[in-house]
Amino acid sequence: MRRRASLVLLALAVFCAALAPLLRWYAYPRLAKVPPGQYQEMVLEARDATLLDYAGGMQPKKVDKVTIVQTLKGNVEASKEIEADAGKDVVVWDTLSYIIGPDGKMVSRIPERYIFDAHTQDPVHATGEMVDGDPVRREGIEFKWPFFTEPRDYLYFDAQTRTASPIHYVGPRTYRGMDVYYFEQTVPWTKVPMPKKMPIEGIDPATIEQSTGTTLWYTVTARFWVDPVTGAPVNAEQDIRQEMRGGIAAAAPEGRLTAFAGHVTMREDYARHTLALVSANRTKVLALHTYAPAGLALGGTALLAAALWLEARARRARDGGVSA
Repeated sequence: MRRRASLVLLALAVFCAALAPLLRWYAYPRLAKVPPGQYQEMVLEARDATLLDYAGGMQPKKVDKVTIVQTLKGNVEASKEIEADAGKDVVVWDTLSYIIGPDGKMVSRIPERYIFDAHTQDPVHATGEMVDGDPVRREGIEFKWPFFTEPRDYLYFDAQTRTASPIHYVGPRTYRGMDVYYFEQTVPWTKVPMPKKMPIEGIDPATIEQSTGTTLWYTVTARFWVDPVTGAPVNAEQDIRQEMRGGIAAAAPEGRLTAFAGHVTMREDYARHTLALVSANRTKVLALHTYAPAGLALGGTALLAAALWLEARARRARDGGVSA
């Protein structure tokens, strides 16, 4: 009986030893991916901000709050179409940034289509890739870092400028009890396209620029606290400034009008929700990448030790003339 038990334990040990690397190096690279049908909503706020009053003489004024509602919706049908040509798992995110003034009225709305590799988060170039209706060809990451983010600089795409530049790894941080990586990027003053949707009906941004010579300029310092396991930001803050220069701003000091200036942060309830969501996904990724393979390896070792111990006892019993 002891020998039969040792053989069963040995078979289980071999099974665990074979399954551990299979999970880590075969299953994990295929199963760890961004789901194509993801939906997410985020509310950001800029308190004590400066906003251009389009209806009140085109003058900047201090406001209590500007709200930015960001929605992200996975386009499954578009993903399937692009995957057929790309030959790999692709995610298509249709996003919308809807900016609301203190009076509850729209300031601007900027749609995006972001197409990327579901496993690596590298951009995938396909028809439909755009920002505010303008075709773009992204380089670098946007919204999300790769799984198991490395402590190094990455190339990060800025939607306002339609360009990518390095986002610098500053160091490890602790955010609400979670160990994260802190990244920071500063985009210098850059001329950017005006939003196609303006707060006053009938205004054509292209006409404003062409007929008056007014241009829009933008700078930002963006900060991200990123969970290195999932690559998802658990917190984000931005210091944004936008200015109109020349044309209708020519009479202003130095020929500039502040269109927007503010420190943008997550609303507290969404900050808590984001942390909880990332924590749950972090556990799933670690289970597949680390916990399950390590547990199987340790379990296989324990089973092998038990099998050898039973076999040794069986042999001693046989050598001593005792029936096993």
